[in-house]
Amino acid sequence: MDLSVDFMGIKLKNPVIIAAGPWTRNGEMIKKAIQAGAGAVVTETILSELRPTNIRPRLTSNSSGGVQNIRLYSEIELDEWEDEIAIAKSSGGVVIANVLGHTPSEMAYIASRLEKFGADAIELGIASPHGGGIEVLASDSQKIYEITQKVSDSVKIPVMVKMSQGVTNIAKLARSVEKGGASAISAINTIRSILGVDINTGKPFLPTYGGYSGAPIRPIGLAAVATIAQATRLPVCGIGGIETFENVLEYIMLGASAVQIGTAVMLNGYEYINTILTDLSSWMEKNNIQSIDSIKGKALHSLKSFEEIEIEPLESNVYKKCLRESCKDCVSSCLYSAIHKNLQEVYVDPEKCTGCGLCISRCPDRNFRLILKV
Repeated sequence: MDLSVDFMGIKLKNPVIIAAGPWTRNGEMIKKAIQAGAGAVVTETILSELRPTNIRPRLTSNSSGGVQNIRLYSEIELDEWEDEIAIAKSSGGVVIANVLGHTPSEMAYIASRLEKFGADAIELGIASPHGGGIEVLASDSQKIYEITQKVSDSVKIPVMVKMSQGVTNIAKLARSVEKGGASAISAINTIRSILGVDINTGKPFLPTYGGYSGAPIRPIGLAAVATIAQATRLPVCGIGGIETFENVLEYIMLGASAVQIGTAVMLNGYEYINTILTDLSSWMEKNNIQSIDSIKGKALHSLKSFEEIEIEPLESNVYKKCLRESCKDCVSSCLYSAIHKNLQEVYVDPEKCTGCGLCISRCPDRNFRLILKV
């Protein structure tokens, strides 16, 4: 099976890119990700001037697979990245430099320096969920256009813009990025968060707002990618909560050309990259899928606007025998009291069922389906 993809005019051996983060903070760590099989790796965010950011503690997680982080930027000087990129690429591989500046000119300067250092592409980190005023830039279509145009005109390598979900109209902003000459869009960035509060001490787990990542934000990332794919002709790199090969496929089927993984690598190690790729290859072989491109956007065809959906007279139907005598998830979650159970016998009252479909996902064995009312 061919896992390779053409992304931004760069031939990647597979669609799995490692996202910007503390796991890509220097050349050696980027090299580890490349050697573990990543199609490309994005550096931690690079600035023109260092700012103290390494707060302690700065990471915390929850049982849902979500992680809050309050680490901001690379602690390596801009000029020092010449050596770091050389180390990262010493055994081959594609390195994408994530950059952030206050003005279009500063962004263009950082990008041009990193191009000279050997970066294969640039990712503009225009949105950060940390600190105050986080969406001033990310929500301004004119400023995004100006930055994208300035950087794209200043370098010869591809420019990708990383977008936030915390905006009012991501489709409009994506079109501004396209108009500005970007080669691709990546989405989404982490989401502004407070992961929780220690009720015994009365203090939050981390002392400030941070970026939320991991499995809980995947539905938000999927929606953003689908919206951008429908709104522009640019290739999209999907980000957010990718833990398995199935998650990779979800993003690709909603229009992504490639994906970025970060939190899963932090929680499971670099070797987890190979696990995802092996599982992805096996699935493709089992289903006789010859290439990633052949399934790209497959799910977009059945994605409709709310107004386009026809209201059909559907009702829930039990089509498989329940094998879990003590399970009552379907009964307890039926808002209409339409489902009844006696040991392993499950019955749906057609007079009460409104076809909401919740029982289908609540049943661990998927014993329900929707059918037309007779």
